[in-house]
Amino acid sequence: MGFSQGLSGLSSASQALDVVGNNIANSQTVGFKSGSIAFADVFAGSQIGMGVQVSSVNQNFSDGVLGQGNSSLDMGISGNGFFRLVNDAGSVFYSRNGQFKSDENGFIVNNQGMYLTGYQATGTPPTIQAGAAIGPIQIPSGQMQARASDSGTMKGNLDSGTKIIDPAGNPFDPADSKSYSSVTQVDAYDSLGNKHTVNVYFVKTANNKWTTHSSDTTSPNLDADGKPVYQLMDIEFDPSGQLVTNPAKLNVQGASYNGGSELNFDLDMAGMTQQAADTAMDSPSTDGYPPGLMNGYVVGDSGEIIASYSNGQKQLLGQVVLSNFTNPGGLASEGNNCWSETPVSGQPVSGISGTGNLGTLYGNRLEASNVDLSKEMVNMIVYQRNYQSNSQTIKTQSELLQILSNMS
Repeated sequence: MGFSQGLSGLSSASQALDVVGNNIANSQTVGFKSGSIAFADVFAGSQIGMGVQVSSVNQNFSDGVLGQGNSSLDMGISGNGFFRLVNDAGSVFYSRNGQFKSDENGFIVNNQGMYLTGYQATGTPPTIQAGAAIGPIQIPSGQMQARASDSGTMKGNLDSGTKIIDPAGNPFDPADSKSYSSVTQVDAYDSLGNKHTVNVYFVKTANNKWTTHSSDTTSPNLDADGKPVYQLMDIEFDPSGQLVTNPAKLNVQGASYNGGSELNFDLDMAGMTQQAADTAMDSPSTDGYPPGLMNGYVVGDSGEIIASYSNGQKQLLGQVVLSNFTNPGGLASEGNNCWSETPVSGQPVSGISGTGNLGTLYGNRLEASNVDLSKEMVNMIVYQRNYQSNSQTIKTQSELLQILSNMS
């Protein structure tokens, strides 16, 4: 039995050194999870036993350190969860390696060409639809379509000391600056992204009372005499300068321009005040915008992929999902920092970062290997001594046999 015991010890120590060597070799592999070996005795129905065997090689799924990424598609996970990947054949794999890039078709892939999966944003503007299916995420290459203005806001202060203008004696005329108190410009866009400049005129008609006039100066609606048509709204303030008109929404209209849709939206003035201070507006705005080309994209800490465009807008492209298992240690290692589901691991539960028992996904981060080099060096010394000791038992057993042979 001595030979078999020693040989089993040599085999087990050799496999332990293999595990240590693999850990050290992958100490710089992104998302690598270190392994550890477990031994068990071999029972032979006697008090002595037949030696040792390797019962399992377990993987340590503790977190590695999150460091700075190298590209806009690099991602790291803190806590539970795996990136969900599919290959061309549709097989599903799981990984902690967050090194991703886009392929020639705009799909997000890892270095082995597997597709990162999640929710694809759809619609105008793109959103994640309830009940959306999980699938490969694709980054569109086309330009962002224009959006027609359908609402706007105007906030600011009107000077309470402004001179009152009598509309009866001095009717409103945009060509006559004495017929209005102030004017403010607002940019708006039609369905093709054509820019329209809208003028909003303010006329103080009495204390705490004003009349507003709006007109699309780029493409105005015209009356029967060919003159621009203005939309009017009266607004009133209380003695403390707060707006009492409700709702305070000035309609804006304009004719079709270069084939685009007609302008027709309301400009909300609920934030206007009247104080004894200079008239000033806080950057009036509308929700429309022209078409734009993609400048780039980033992955947010919730896994949302957000693109920025030359028109100053941002748009949701998709959202990465994470998957977790009841027993991650039961996953089957497939190489290339990937694992696959097994009956021992249980079925995957997939969802958005930070929900349920899923960890947090961070953009522009990479998870380093969780190998502890100092620990591995100590293990290597221990297993080397173990190997030497087992070889010594074989040598001793051989010498005893030699002595017995000589006696005969």
